[in-house]
Amino acid sequence: MTEEGTSSSVSQTIAADVISASGDREAGGDPSDQHEHGHNVAAMAVRPTPADEGIRDKVNIRMPADGAYLSVLRTATAGLAARLDFTLDEIEDMRIAVDEACAMLLSQAIPGSDLECDFTLGVDAMTVSVSVSCLAPRVPAGDTFAWTVLTALAGSVDAQVGPGDVLTIVLRKSRDSSRSV
Repeated sequence: MTEEGTSSSVSQTIAADVISASGDREAGGDPSDQHEHGHNVAAMAVRPTPADEGIRDKVNIRMPADGAYLSVLRTATAGLAARLDFTLDEIEDMRIAVDEACAMLLSQAIPGSDLECDFTLGVDAMTVSVSVSCLAPRVPAGDTFAWTVLTALAGSVDAQVGPGDVLTIVLRKSRDSSRSV
């Protein structure tokens, strides 16, 4: 079958890279090579350096800023929270919080841009930073119902506009330390 005869779903490319502790790329190749074939979803896991004391893993996922891809982030969030032995309720809270944070960002995203999600896993906590490029970024108001829900689900929520008109929402959730593992 020729490329012209393939469906659009086949042309959607998923690329994954894992960076080992020594910095060597273990699989997947250069994710930037995938752009010419269609959409790109790239994931990288990076081992923390000694300066990152208390951090177990860092994972970065970059994908098109389109709601159709949010299931990838929900699944990644659940899997990573499970690695930290979060309860089922804590896992579901983080899945919903990441989904809501992305919905806030996607409403301001530049069409055709990428959404980037950085997961930092500590011993008993997870930090998720979701970022997107915007034309005129506006930090979500902290007194809205949506922000209150995010705070209740994640524990700690922050938003900021960074260089290059990048809007970022940061969610921090700690595992309930009162229970034994």
